[in-house]
Amino acid sequence: MNKTLIVSALSAGLLLAGCQSVNTTSGGAVGVERKQYMFSMLSTAEVNQMYAQSYQKSMGEAKAQGVLDKTSSDAKRVQAISSRLIAQAPVFRPDSAQWNWEVNLIKSDELNASCGPGGKIIFYTGLIEKLKLNDDEIAAIIGHEIAHALREHGREAMSKAYGIEMAKQGAGAIFGLGQDSLALADTVANYGMTLPNSRGNENEADLIGLELAARAGYDPNAAITLWNKMAKASEGAPPEFMSTHPASSSRIASLQAAIPKVMPLYQQAKK
Repeated sequence: MNKTLIVSALSAGLLLAGCQSVNTTSGGAVGVERKQYMFSMLSTAEVNQMYAQSYQKSMGEAKAQGVLDKTSSDAKRVQAISSRLIAQAPVFRPDSAQWNWEVNLIKSDELNASCGPGGKIIFYTGLIEKLKLNDDEIAAIIGHEIAHALREHGREAMSKAYGIEMAKQGAGAIFGLGQDSLALADTVANYGMTLPNSRGNENEADLIGLELAARAGYDPNAAITLWNKMAKASEGAPPEFMSTHPASSSRIASLQAAIPKVMPLYQQAKK
């Protein structure tokens, strides 16, 4: 085994040694059951607090620039849809009922949205205006983003970064590697550990988001029309949203396969 591979293996070993296995959510009807490993010295509360501070700063800047939309019909629309989805979040994660959820609409041509740790939602008007989204499609986006927060994908990524950094420092001490070798080992570890999980995280968010929308009374089939619109919008220069949420035939196929699992929940919610 060469030194780069040893560092990659050491990274995984240190990550597991400093982490604890957690179940952030229940599996739901869609069956998301993957075990997650979180760095034991990086708590949920700490990550939520760090993000809340960043979120408040960003919203303050948006308000100062006159792009924080609190009163328009679209702002009320996004808030109403989000509220219905948030009400379903405890199905997957009971403690989310105590989160300090926030929802804000930003006036921007950017095609983007997010839900950070602790339930901090940002939605950009460009999504609604450029893609001409209906309520079900907006719910598909917000449900997907809420799912990332419920699964603590942000904390999970930070935990992996800790493991990689620990491995880099530890390997340097053990093998006396130079900075170039360590940088290469860092890259190998990053691609070996982070990229596959990133794809997995997106699939988890797709599935949980689909179920959240269905439980809230939004047509799960809208996820298909949404990603088709996203794919069309990405022709040429891909929008920011597509850089982290790639639309693909496999993604749409996965959603189509899961829709029958959540359709009864949607039909029940519509009664």
